[in-house]
Amino acid sequence: MSYIEFNNVVKRFGDNTVLDHISFGIEKGDLVTLLGPSGCGKSTLLRCLSGLERVTEGTIVLNGRDITNVPASKRNIGMVFQQYSLFPNMTVEQNVAFGLKMQKAPADEIENKVKEAIAMVELTGKEKAYPASLSGGQQQRAALARSIVTEPDVLLLDEPLSAIDAKLRKALQSRIREINQELGLTSIFVTHDQDEAMVMSDVIQLFHNGRIEQAGSPVEVYTRPVSEFAASFIGSYNLLSADEFGRLTGDKVASGNVVAIRPETVGISAERPAGEEAYVLEARVKSSTPRGNVLRYEVVANGIQLRVDTLFRSFHLFDDGAHVFIELPRHACLQIPVGVARAA
Repeated sequence: MSYIEFNNVVKRFGDNTVLDHISFGIEKGDLVTLLGPSGCGKSTLLRCLSGLERVTEGTIVLNGRDITNVPASKRNIGMVFQQYSLFPNMTVEQNVAFGLKMQKAPADEIENKVKEAIAMVELTGKEKAYPASLSGGQQQRAALARSIVTEPDVLLLDEPLSAIDAKLRKALQSRIREINQELGLTSIFVTHDQDEAMVMSDVIQLFHNGRIEQAGSPVEVYTRPVSEFAASFIGSYNLLSADEFGRLTGDKVASGNVVAIRPETVGISAERPAGEEAYVLEARVKSSTPRGNVLRYEVVANGIQLRVDTLFRSFHLFDDGAHVFIELPRHACLQIPVGVARAA
């Protein structure tokens, strides 16, 4: 039995089914990310686990105990929200101590645990500061300290980094991951950012329209998408219909499938490559866009447009309109079932 088990969980709001028979388990000590677009049900599932929402059907089990109808205050679950939710009239240490005081912990225990939690989130020196004087990142770390200080059975993080700038966001991703491992926490992280999910997770549960589209390690979900939606949401795959792939390469695709090709698996060069075990095609560069340390080319080959990602090296740049060769490794052309729709 898994540490947390969702068994055929359904949540409806009127005629709207937000969670459609969700079933999966979470192992103790894992950091699991619920990934998906807005409105797919991931935050609702978090609220059902925390007790802030009641499930319409199904059961939720935590450490062998059915908590489906247990009040939120009796579940020993910590939660960090996107909005931080710090008490503005309390200092950092008072905010962090609040949960322990509600549990009527001894004063010396509160003092020691609060000091440890504040040090763990690297806010030492800010104990007497009020939330209004803190940066967004500091407020988020204070909220994290308040959630872990009570030693919850589960830590829930509902898009806690979405309002923070990119550089600080990456630092906090790493720190949350480290804290999770240091404390052996079982954590569930909600995000719509695939890069964030890849960095932080032991397991990704990819949500789509209230159901789980795919589950697995970050590497599994990224390299082996099981559907057109999964390929469109993870990894910016080139998705080609059977007709498009045929026009591009001359090969046929099994009925009911599309072909998914990751941009970074496509080679681009000024000279024709040997092309062993690959399709080698002439193409023209339509445009290029810098994306951090990656340069993304839009190229056209046989009337089909493809994205090609390369490391941003100044001596390997191609101008718009340049004649190039692209190389598609055959093993990187994945045939997957046609989905309902493609992500933009």
